[in-house]
Amino acid sequence: MSSAVKQILCIKWGTGYGADYVNRLYGMVSRNVTPPFRFICFTDDRAGIRPEVECFDLPELGCPVPTDVPGKWRKTALWGDELFGLSGTALFLDLDVVIMGSLDPFFEIGNPDDVFLARNWIRPLERLGQTSIFRFPIGKNSYMLEDFRKDSQAIAGKYRFEQRYVTRHVRGGVKFFPSRYVSHFRQSCSGPWILRYFMAPRRPRKARIVIFPGWPNPEDALIGRMNPSMTPMSPFAHLRELFSKDRRRRFYPHLKNYIRPTPWIAEYWRE
Repeated sequence: MSSAVKQILCIKWGTGYGADYVNRLYGMVSRNVTPPFRFICFTDDRAGIRPEVECFDLPELGCPVPTDVPGKWRKTALWGDELFGLSGTALFLDLDVVIMGSLDPFFEIGNPDDVFLARNWIRPLERLGQTSIFRFPIGKNSYMLEDFRKDSQAIAGKYRFEQRYVTRHVRGGVKFFPSRYVSHFRQSCSGPWILRYFMAPRRPRKARIVIFPGWPNPEDALIGRMNPSMTPMSPFAHLRELFSKDRRRRFYPHLKNYIRPTPWIAEYWRE
């Protein structure tokens, strides 16, 4: 499996992430995978994407995108039986990940027809997967999209998140990448909220990739804020805001929405 062309996929739609995220992701992949490889982006806007990236239109979901539910359900279109003529095994990466080591083991583990996900340790008892990074055989699990198309809104309402649908619905079950391969930034790097006031998020020494589900994204974590609406500030300034009449969050949510800048991200998150 390691001798085949490695296929790395990403998807970009809307205005949440610009071409710079695709370009950085390509740069990180190219430094951390043994050739030959293909880097493919499915997108509704190719402007500004570097020429080394193979761009395709967004695959058709074939049904209404669920509303009033969380989760990135647009990604479900990747499970169709036809994906622009692509075949074989593919590794999907969210745009907001930071690659710190070789991606080769993600292709070498298990069998080609296995579906591998990162483990979601926020819900350890649920044995839930995380689709910020997952590996799948293109076209081999087309029932995933076919079933979704039957009633996309009902399925989204039942499973809430696309990752739960994948974890629960893949026939024969999913497998998980070794925990040492993938670190969850908010859980594994930034630590408990009280420590965030005293220490910057730590660099995971053994991880090959750091994922950023939810918030923050790498751009915000780099400068020390949980989301783009926040202003980076010192720990003391953030604590002072607890007593400000302009505070937008309740007491505890305000406390846990603080991180110091994470300078080590810049070492990896670049073109």
